[in-house]
Amino acid sequence: MRTLSGAAAIAGIGATEFSKQSGRTELRLAVEAIRAALTDAGLEPSDVDGLVTFTMDSNSEIAVARELGVPRLSFFSRINFGGGAACATVQQAAMAVATGVADVVVCYRAFNERSGHRFGRVSTAAATAPTTNGIDASWSYPMGLGTPAADVAMFAKRYQHVYGATSEDFGRVAVADRKHAAVNPNAWFHGKPITLADHQASRWVVEPLHLLDCCQESDGGVALVVTSAERARDLPHPPAVIAAAAQGSGPDQFVMTSYYRDDLLGLPEMRVVGDQLWGQSGLRPQDIAIAVLYDHFTPFVLVQLEELGFCGPGEARDFIAGGAIEIGGRLPVNTHGGQLGEAYIHGMNGIAEAVRQIRGTSCNQVGGPVLVTAGTGVPTSGLIVSG
Repeated sequence: MRTLSGAAAIAGIGATEFSKQSGRTELRLAVEAIRAALTDAGLEPSDVDGLVTFTMDSNSEIAVARELGVPRLSFFSRINFGGGAACATVQQAAMAVATGVADVVVCYRAFNERSGHRFGRVSTAAATAPTTNGIDASWSYPMGLGTPAADVAMFAKRYQHVYGATSEDFGRVAVADRKHAAVNPNAWFHGKPITLADHQASRWVVEPLHLLDCCQESDGGVALVVTSAERARDLPHPPAVIAAAAQGSGPDQFVMTSYYRDDLLGLPEMRVVGDQLWGQSGLRPQDIAIAVLYDHFTPFVLVQLEELGFCGPGEARDFIAGGAIEIGGRLPVNTHGGQLGEAYIHGMNGIAEAVRQIRGTSCNQVGGPVLVTAGTGVPTSGLIVSG
């Protein structure tokens, strides 16, 4: 059977600082992150022949190539659906490398999401865009569902009603993330852990979501260098081999919350991803040492654990109890602090953390294999990386 597993590896990672006011253009952030990743990989811009990013990134491939001094590109690609694109950028890069379309592909994401365009606010343009997504949004925006938090809150309320989950269950995810971020010098919330009481005392954003259930808005950039597993072994760092990479969309898929499904309690697109990850890698949930789960909102972390097979439907609140997702627990989650604790760079910083775990350089070192997911509520993607 033809498979992508083991053909490519992440050989370099780079990032800017994570801030709320970068003071630099998004193009400059992208170039800084890519240069750092290439230096980390022991490569030069002249080695790069492929670039992959998000459709939401404002930095075109040709502008990035010009600023870096990349002489030629044989491959460039963009992935749709916001944070759902994160792991798919690596999948695209790995496919290009595995098929000989490109030799060294850089995946990048850079934005001023706090000081520039803030994703957490109501966007009238989203519901009036002359696209199918605009038509879809026009059904929910007039009802007051005009922010990602509002969309997810509807899902979370239903999940609580059916499975008995509580706000405290959601809060345990935030506490774990912030505990891990507290010892990460690159995290925005370095040195700032929270308690469950802090979570419960934080203001409502959209009930049942407290402020501390919602990820940050960050400025910054992250880049990853993907090349063949064979070539990566000759570069400075132990390669993070791509054991599996997948995309997925479920039935009656919309963006953020698919209100017209028969069952509103799951994220079937993540199950599509998970089935592929287990099939490609030959691994099972019990083989995973760490999960880097997309945590733009805490309730979706619980549902991802269920869809990926770490526990059954409605069982995630019991699965995470007693510090199970903290360092020393049965499945540490988001050892870098996640998007709640480190930064919200659309999930790309989570992939970088997976690479550090494989290298043995994480601030909360555990090891691998590492499973990484991308944005939830939208068509999404995932990875498993190993040594």
